[in-house]
Amino acid sequence: YSGIAEEAPGSYKDVAEVVDSADHANLARKVARVRPLACVKG
Repeated sequence: YSGIAEEAPGSYKDVAEVVDSADHANLARKVARVRPLACVKG
C-alpha cells in the first residue's frame, strides 16, 4: 500500500525539555536519567 503513512519524527517533543518543564512547574521530580539498551520492532 503506497498510501500508508509513517510516523512523523517532527511530531515528538524533546524529552529533556518536557522533563525540565515539569520539574520547574513542580509537577514532577527528576530522579534518574535513563538510556535505551535495545529496541525491538515487530
